[in-house]
Formats: sequence, C-alpha cells, structure tokens
Amino acid sequence: MKEVLVRLIPDLLKPIFKRICHLPMDVHEGLKDRSTIIPPKRVTRGSGSCFKQIGHEFKDYFVDLANLQPNHRVLDIGCGIGRMAIPLTGYLSSEGGYWGFDVRRSDINWCQKHISPLFPNFHFLHSNVYNKHYNRRGKLRGHNFEFPFDDSFFDFVFLTSVFTHMLPLDVTNYISEISRVLKIGSKALITFFILNEESRNLIQAGSSTRDFKYKVQDCLIIKKNDPEYAVAYDEEYVIKLLGEYGLKVIQPIHYGSWCNRDNFVSYQDMLIVTKSHSN
Repeated sequence: MKEVLVRLIPDLLKPIFKRICHLPMDVHEGLKDRSTIIPPKRVTRGSGSCFKQIGHEFKDYFVDLANLQPNHRVLDIGCGIGRMAIPLTGYLSSEGGYWGFDVRRSDINWCQKHISPLFPNFHFLHSNVYNKHYNRRGKLRGHNFEFPFDDSFFDFVFLTSVFTHMLPLDVTNYISEISRVLKIGSKALITFFILNEESRNLIQAGSSTRDFKYKVQDCLIIKKNDPEYAVAYDEEYVIKLLGEYGLKVIQPIHYGSWCNRDNFVSYQDMLIVTKSHSN
C-alpha cells in the first residue's frame, strides 16, 4: 500500500511523506538508545534495520581481513551517511583518524552535524562528482577527480558499494588515486560485482539477483538508460587494472552472494589489496 502511495505523490512532497512514515520508528529508536549514533530511517535509503548490522559486519572485515589498527589513518570513499564510520568511532584511537567523502551533500551534512562534534578525528567532505544514478548535478567528473589528500597519507582505504556504481574511466582514476594516497605496504578493501565462470553461469541460469547483460566499455550493466545503477567487471580485468597501479590482490578473493552462489562471505565480492610500490 505504501509503495502505491509513493508512486502517486509528487516528487516535491516525497521527502515529507517519508518523514511522516518513518517518524514513529525514528522516535522509538531515539528513546531506546540515546547513546548510539544512528541516522533516522527516512535517510538511510533502504538499509533501514540493516544499517547498524552491516556497519559492524564490515568493521570486522576491516580488522580481520585487512588488519586495521586503532592508530591507523583511514579513508572511506563513498562514506554515505556514516554506516561504516559509526562503528569505527568505537575502534579508532585518538592517534588514528577517519576521513570520508561522498557525492551526496545531505549525507555529509548529517555526518558533520552528528558524528564530528563527538569525534573530532572523524572528518567528512563533500565531493561533488557527477553520477547519473546518485548525483546528476555533480560538477566534477570521476575520471579526473583528484582526492584532496597528500601522497601516502593513509594506512587503510576502503570502498563498499562504490565501484559497483562506476564506469571504467572513473574506476581507473579512482584506483590511481587510491594508490597515490595509500602508504606502501598498506592495504585497501574494495567491493565489486566480479564476473568469472561461476557468476556468469549463475547469471545465464537466471539464478543471480543481478542480471548483468549489457556491454558498456569494459564492464556489464543492468540498465541501459541508467548504467551506473549497477556495474560488474571481469575478474581478470580488475586484477590487471589494480596491478597497473601497484595494488596487488591478496588471495583468496572473498566472493559474495549476489549471484546466488553456495559459498560466500558478504553480498558483494570483496578484494583485499596491498600497495606494493608507487605509481
């Protein structure tokens, strides 16, 4: 019923409608635990009840798979509204630090207002990069966007559900920038939709939750009129591209459940890479 109402409501009134629908739950969550930073459900865009769970899940991946330490400098590319940042507030020490940037101004404003005042070593920046699906008014382009950080500044970099929404030219530049700002010997965690024999077979069999079928440049997409809605890359292509910028994939790749495989770690495929040398 709610979905029908949403389709009938003009776009300008949809934010007000969402606020009203989620108000009871937001009030309940606020009264239940005032000590926990959790964005209201009206702005978490579908992650809803999974917001806290997914954040803590990935914090464990950062520590267990990439050896994140409390004193590390961390970069969160596509930080959104703090899903990964919030659990890290209880892990990173005052000697460490967190920097996150995102294309959504509203997400950054929320994090700056609700997280940074409590944790001064947590910094949030708006990157006004164009993305047809997420930021159509962006004035910068991903293929020539320079991260606003010095060379070799970070001990750990991560991207969750970012390259799954970016086309090859933009991905290539971001990988170059990740390598530039990452210290030699340090690690990054990156999620993808990876195409290999197993995932391709599951897609062709109609088992996958994502039906990648349209070829665009060096990737496959789902929607022709909205290419950045979801993007998949061939496994060999990804490994080769990372290697060109001094980023070596640490095997094994941690494959995800998105294509409905039997053995998986998370939803998307996760790669842990280490910077072996400078560009």
